[in-house]
Amino acid sequence: MIKTDVVIVGAGPCGLFQVFELGLLGIKAHLLDSLAQPGGQCTELYPEKPIYDIPALPVCGAQELVDRLLEQIKPFGAEMHFGHEVTEVAKREDGRFDVKTAGGLAFDAGAIVIAGGVGSFQPRRLGLEGVEAFENRQVFYRVQRAADFHDRKLVIFGGGDSALDWTLDLADKAASLTLVHRRAEFRAAPASVAKMRELAAAGKMGFIEGVAQSLLTAGDAITGVVVKGNDGTQHTLEADRLLAFFGLAPKLGPIAEWGLQLEKRALVVDTEKFQTSVPGIFAVGDINTYPGKKKLILSGFHEAALAAFGIQAYLYPGKRQFLQYTTTSPLMHQRLGVAETPAGS
Repeated sequence: MIKTDVVIVGAGPCGLFQVFELGLLGIKAHLLDSLAQPGGQCTELYPEKPIYDIPALPVCGAQELVDRLLEQIKPFGAEMHFGHEVTEVAKREDGRFDVKTAGGLAFDAGAIVIAGGVGSFQPRRLGLEGVEAFENRQVFYRVQRAADFHDRKLVIFGGGDSALDWTLDLADKAASLTLVHRRAEFRAAPASVAKMRELAAAGKMGFIEGVAQSLLTAGDAITGVVVKGNDGTQHTLEADRLLAFFGLAPKLGPIAEWGLQLEKRALVVDTEKFQTSVPGIFAVGDINTYPGKKKLILSGFHEAALAAFGIQAYLYPGKRQFLQYTTTSPLMHQRLGVAETPAGS
């Protein structure tokens, strides 16, 4: 049994920043994630995707953001446990929690923060016969290294931001590229759609409204794909790499069994301290919902800051709270490890 102030479930950007905000208040945390590494969706789905709305960073790669957060939380020494899905949470009479993982870890925690993004997620797959044999070899549902797709004959499926972002990024780097989407309307940003249509009109890429019908193979390799257009036309496309971005099939998993109030598969929280319907359990990031909720990393950082004060009040109900600034507070400097050594020491 590992005793700790807080267990944080989820090691994406919001979970990592939660470590920082708790650390400033002198609160220790253990971080758990079912994935094999920190970073959540940023690392798993789009590590090279540029992010433009992080304050003071005009542009930041998704993996770069994770790396910066890991550096930022180093002073607080949070222990991290990867490959551990939380399976059981039980509140005790003393207000603390027993937490168990599928990997056999057990915690005695003063409070819990759920920062699990969309929960346990799997990409929606390309529904073609025999596709499983080529997944992670020629059929991909995420881009880990953009360079792996340079000089390749690409067909990209999807109409959301990921599909359009990678279409625009790879259009001038691939040997050939065709985007396939089942309808004329897109879920992606209008500016991205407009740019894609410009490239298609200029002959720099192809675009087909339609759906994948079958794979073309030779031996143990994909050589192309047959696409049926919405007008009934069949298109035979050469391809040695297929990218499918149909979104995620999120699953709350065991979280759904913890007795927390849910609304549309998200955890209902207050906006004072981002506490769930169970006192002592908090939720930040994409996994929570409240009036006006916006699923932005920026919003999750704000939520983590207020949750930290809510957690402090839960752990130490009789303690007065003071807002101290990292710029001027000697205590904050000490916790951050930036305190100046007194002269003569």
